[in-house]
Amino acid sequence: MVEIATLLTFAIAALASLFMAWAIGAGSSGSTPFAPAVGANAISVMRAGFLVGLLGFAGAVLQGANVSEAVGTELIDNVVLSPAAATIALTIAAILVAIGVFAGYPIATAFTVTGSVIGVGLAMNGDPAWLKYREIATLWILTPFVGGGLAYAIARTLRDEPLSERSLIAVLAGVIGALLAHIEFALLGSGDEGASISQATSELLPFSRLVGIALVTAVLALAWALVFWFDTRESIERGERHFLLVLGGLVAFSAGGSQVGLAIGPLIPLSGDLGLPLLALLVGGGFGLLVGSWTGAPRMIKAIAQDYSSLGPRRSIAALIPSFAIAQAAVLYGIPVSFNEIIVSSIIGSGYAASTGGGVSARKMGYTVLAWVLSLVGSVILSFVGYSALAWLLF
Repeated sequence: MVEIATLLTFAIAALASLFMAWAIGAGSSGSTPFAPAVGANAISVMRAGFLVGLLGFAGAVLQGANVSEAVGTELIDNVVLSPAAATIALTIAAILVAIGVFAGYPIATAFTVTGSVIGVGLAMNGDPAWLKYREIATLWILTPFVGGGLAYAIARTLRDEPLSERSLIAVLAGVIGALLAHIEFALLGSGDEGASISQATSELLPFSRLVGIALVTAVLALAWALVFWFDTRESIERGERHFLLVLGGLVAFSAGGSQVGLAIGPLIPLSGDLGLPLLALLVGGGFGLLVGSWTGAPRMIKAIAQDYSSLGPRRSIAALIPSFAIAQAAVLYGIPVSFNEIIVSSIIGSGYAASTGGGVSARKMGYTVLAWVLSLVGSVILSFVGYSALAWLLF
């Protein structure tokens, strides 16, 4: 039978987790996915906030397991987070993110949560998980260059039009279809393992696994290309807006799959004592993201859409395609990633494809990068000091 003390400490940690989920929904996962679409006047701020909440919830439930387990069990070695440690880590990270939301600067949520978990873990005399840190650092460092570089290349291609604009949109849609064939969903797998559409479908085909996966990928890519080829037949502008909204939806779904782990990951070691399944935590975290997106995201959507770059439909499309690809790579490998870093880097890359530099504010970006660095370093220090002080007072 579960002790009352265990239930009470888990309840406190769960409240901190819910606050963290709200802050994430109001900040990174709620604000970034549709920001380019809002900047291109393809959707209103309020509608974007509504849709991103629903799609983020779906992504959290269907794709949130990998990052959740990484945050909860892989950031520190030789210790298991205690209820007090989880509560301190989640509370400090959520406060930092909330400050960013209300100040109008996109604090990197992944930085704050990762730093907070590491800080309390070190205070518990845990050992640094250097291998995982290298994976995380590699993705964080490469994201601005890969995301910004791809966005720049796509935006320049759309601007220079080596093919007709209609053909380019169809080709880009085909690329998205191919990527969709390989992203994993929990419902398509067996046990605790997810599976992609191509993997699940290939098992039903009378071919080898490799041939089946290639065939499914080609069919999905062709289908997406044809859909947007016909959608742009009467109006290129309408087809671009539709493609932009679809991309925003895919990025919002991916945001839920990645960001929910930042909220519920520290609860995973605690949930074992209560016998709570991971799915229950994912649903709870997804609900927190949804509420945060509906109540707090519009302010940040406006900040990112209007303050960083003057985007049109083409450059918005260029920003969202690498954002979707990077986000899904992070989900697949279980690496906590900042959607603010992904989307802002992509917006800047697409913005610089314009002859005027896309209206990118260097001053704004300088403050943003500084906020990212300070959020990582500050969360480690604050969490370490906070847990050490609590341990000294209690013991």
